[in-house]
Amino acid sequence: MQYNPGWNGSSVNLLHVRAVGPNDTLHYIWSSIGAPAVLLVVTEGTSSALHVNWTQLLSPTPDGAIRIEPTGSVVYSTAVVFTKVFEYSKANVQEEVFYPTYDLSDFSWDSVNRTLNHTALTAEFVGGPATDPSGSFSNGSLAFRVTAYETSGRDETLPSLLHTANSSKVEFVLAGAAPRGNSSWFALEVATVEEAGVVQRLRLARSIDDEYTPTIFEMFSLVAESRNDSSTLSFLQWKATAYGSQAPKREDSIQCHSGSLKAANWTLPRSSIVLAYFGEGVGSTYTISAVNISFGGEDGNIYEEKRYLSWSALLGFGQPPKDTFSPLVISIMAVALGTPMVLLVVGSCVVLFAQGKRYTEYEPIN
Repeated sequence: MQYNPGWNGSSVNLLHVRAVGPNDTLHYIWSSIGAPAVLLVVTEGTSSALHVNWTQLLSPTPDGAIRIEPTGSVVYSTAVVFTKVFEYSKANVQEEVFYPTYDLSDFSWDSVNRTLNHTALTAEFVGGPATDPSGSFSNGSLAFRVTAYETSGRDETLPSLLHTANSSKVEFVLAGAAPRGNSSWFALEVATVEEAGVVQRLRLARSIDDEYTPTIFEMFSLVAESRNDSSTLSFLQWKATAYGSQAPKREDSIQCHSGSLKAANWTLPRSSIVLAYFGEGVGSTYTISAVNISFGGEDGNIYEEKRYLSWSALLGFGQPPKDTFSPLVISIMAVALGTPMVLLVVGSCVVLFAQGKRYTEYEPIN
């Protein structure tokens, strides 16, 4: 993990996470320059490196300021951008009152270097609006917590996402910010940038197994597929829940809804690192898709009570991790389904045996 490689200042944030495998290298480039974003780049070989032209990156025309060398080693690249946070109140089922949007490209961000943990492979981008007329963030903050993984495993804290060494986690946290209405809902706009020949699809998987995330039976995956062979290139995956506590429990669950995936007809902020890597082709040569993920609910108004909201997502390369039934659940299912089946078989045998045995006082006539 490298913080601002090639730059001595801490007024801006760029975090480079590099993972080297036997035959390829994965690059995650996180930044809060402009809208918070992450570039995902996979290269052939084990010697590829990140190069940043800081003078150009911090100029009004950042095109080409970020590159991976050697350029011919790049196999695939994409980007995920967290652009806006919406707040709205639901007066009734059909009426929604929206408040001024929080544009994340206008936020001021603390130095990530203070939260960088090279042992745990974690870092935190913490910020607030540069101007806050409503005073909602006077005692609050918005953060994106980043975690890289060296091995496969499962998070200990809810929602207990299953991860691999090819993935990283991002946690969106809204803490202490005062809602501007009663029973406020919040929505995070997430945009993706894809190369030509790649299509984004939003998938929903349902499961009867909620062993690791109680009462949550839905998993969303935003996957990038190649048009040629339908192979999955990258993913953003999350469970249909958020939480209202730093140490989340089942009762702290906040409803999480995902909107439909749409082609974005707007341009990304000029200062975004996405423009620095993809250049002016964003929106023409490259395609932009966006999805809104909303948090809230009428039952409990957990955020209004606790002023805390966290939502976790996994992002990485290849197929998203897929949960399978654990030995415990398989054993329970075997007992639950096997016991009635055994009783049915035994009962049938008893009935057949009883029917086959005749009772009579007469001797058979030979």
